[in-house]
Amino acid sequence: MAFDPALLDWLLDADPALRWQVERDLAGAPPDVWVATRARIATEGFGAQLLALQDPDGQWAGGAFFPKDFDFRGPEAAEDAGQPWTATTWTLNTLRDWGLDAAALAGTAELLARNSRWEYGSLPYWGGEVDCCINAYTLANGAWLGADVSGIARWFLKHRMADGGWNCEWVEGSTRSSFHSTLNSLKGLLYYEDATGGSRAQRAVRRAAEEYLLQRHLLRTLSEGEPVGPWATRFAYPFRWFYSALNAADYFRAAALHDGAAPDPRLADAIEAIRAARRPDGTWLQELRHPGRVWFDVDVAPGEPSKWLTFYGTRVLAWWDGQPVPR
Repeated sequence: MAFDPALLDWLLDADPALRWQVERDLAGAPPDVWVATRARIATEGFGAQLLALQDPDGQWAGGAFFPKDFDFRGPEAAEDAGQPWTATTWTLNTLRDWGLDAAALAGTAELLARNSRWEYGSLPYWGGEVDCCINAYTLANGAWLGADVSGIARWFLKHRMADGGWNCEWVEGSTRSSFHSTLNSLKGLLYYEDATGGSRAQRAVRRAAEEYLLQRHLLRTLSEGEPVGPWATRFAYPFRWFYSALNAADYFRAAALHDGAAPDPRLADAIEAIRAARRPDGTWLQELRHPGRVWFDVDVAPGEPSKWLTFYGTRVLAWWDGQPVPR
C-alpha cells in the first residue's frame, strides 16, 4: 500500500519507540534499519526515561499495580480520578508494547519474584492474582522477561465465562463477559502463545474468546445489536486497559498474522468506524486522555493529531485493505 510521503515523514519524526514500528510496518524499511532504531529505545527518549525510573528492587513507584504511596481512600482513588499508570505492571506493559529488548531489563524478573507482591492478598508477583486483566498483563510480561508464568496461562482456561470471554468482576459475582476484560485477556494470551508456542488448549480458548468479540462485530450487543457504548469508537493513546474498536482491530490484525489467516469479515463495521475517524489529511485525533497519574506524557493533548493513533489506524487499514474480503 502506498502512503502519503508527507504523512510518512511526519510519523517517522518520532521517538524510537514509535519510529521503528513505522519503519517496519508502513515504510517497508529493511530489517537492519528498524532493528537499529528499535535498539535505541533502551538509550534514548521515552524508553530510556522509564528505565531510569526503575527502583533498585526491580519495581516502579514501589508497587505492583499501584504506587506505594497510593491512598486507597483518598481523592486519587475516586472513580473519576483514574487509575495511576506509574507502578510496575503498567510500566512493564508500556516498555513491552514499545518493543524494548528484554535484555535491557536483565535481572528484573528475579527481582520482582523476590520483592514485589500484589496489593490484593499480598500474592507473589509472577503467580498473578484474581483480576483477569492483571493476569493477562503479567502473563505477557512474564513471557517477555523469562519468568515462569505457566500457572497464569492455565488460570485462563479455568476462568473463562460461559458466554466465551472474561470479566475482571467475576470475583464480585459477574457472570457476563466484558469487552474490556476479554480484549485484555486475548492480548496477553496471544503474546504468551507467540513467545512460548502455547498449547492446543490455550489456542482453542483464545479462538473461542475471539468469537465472543467477533459475534458482536467488535461494537454491538449480541442480543439486540445495539452499540455497546460511545467508548468503543473513541480513540486515545496510550490504550491502557480501555476497549476501543481500534485497540481491538489491532489485536485481530496481530492474531490473523500469527495464525496465517485472512481478516474476518465480521470486523467490517469496526474497520469502517476507524476509517470514519480518519481526517482528510490522513491523521487521527487524540480524542481524550485517560485520567490518572503518569510519569510523563507520550502523546499529544486531546484535539491534536496523534502520531500513535495515526500509526495504529493506518496500519490496521493497510492490513484490511490489502486483503480480499468476502462480503
